[in-house]
Amino acid sequence: MTKIHYEVHPGQGPYLLMVHGFLSSNAQWIENIEALSEFCRPVTAELFGHGRSPSPEDIEYYHPNHYVLEFENIRQDLNTTSWFVCGYSLGAALTARYSCLHFDRVIGHIMTNSNSAFASESQSREWKKTAKKSGDNIQTGGLAAIEKIPVHPRHAKKLPSRVYDALEQDSVLLNPMGIANTLRATTPSASIRTLAIENQSPALLCWGTHEKRFLESKIWAETNMPKLEITEIEAGHAVNMQKPQEFNQTVQSFLKKCATL
Repeated sequence: MTKIHYEVHPGQGPYLLMVHGFLSSNAQWIENIEALSEFCRPVTAELFGHGRSPSPEDIEYYHPNHYVLEFENIRQDLNTTSWFVCGYSLGAALTARYSCLHFDRVIGHIMTNSNSAFASESQSREWKKTAKKSGDNIQTGGLAAIEKIPVHPRHAKKLPSRVYDALEQDSVLLNPMGIANTLRATTPSASIRTLAIENQSPALLCWGTHEKRFLESKIWAETNMPKLEITEIEAGHAVNMQKPQEFNQTVQSFLKKCATL
């Protein structure tokens, strides 16, 4: 059976599922795992086509609803009744979907800026129009085409060197088939707007305030998503990597608060 790759890290307390963003890997959490392990047991998972996960040809594996099944399978593997979940960017759209659909299993949900999570209906339609062509270009062009995507780790030179080096090293594991199918099936259907309005899990948005293009999504979430609290962090999209200390402290406080609810 085809499953996503995940790693369980030492820690104390409930498990915390952590899911990276598009073209990233578990390496994006290296400045966060140790600090968070004082309050939880981090579980880092990699999306299909990324890192050490497989790249199935069947496009159904890449649909957001299938990732919900993948995450639930991990929870069952860990033999835990409830846990925290945390997602970054595209990963946040997927963990948020899981949290909305399995609120009885989620103690609390942490997310970073995610335009895919809060995409409007018109934006999702636009992504769906270009999805096949984008995927075909990647599948034909291979790793060279992947490297031209603006969010490829190679272009993220403002990140701390330790994180940048680890992400760049993992970028050779990106699989053209897997990335193509992510563009075709995951991103265009990632929006959780229809689910978020009925959210029942305590949720935290670590808002990187320097990313201006996320402002519209942030306002929508703030207005429409119940049980959401927002903490501002002076950073861009890569909030947990650019400002790890602030991110870690914010998440630690949220973990402690949710554990007492």
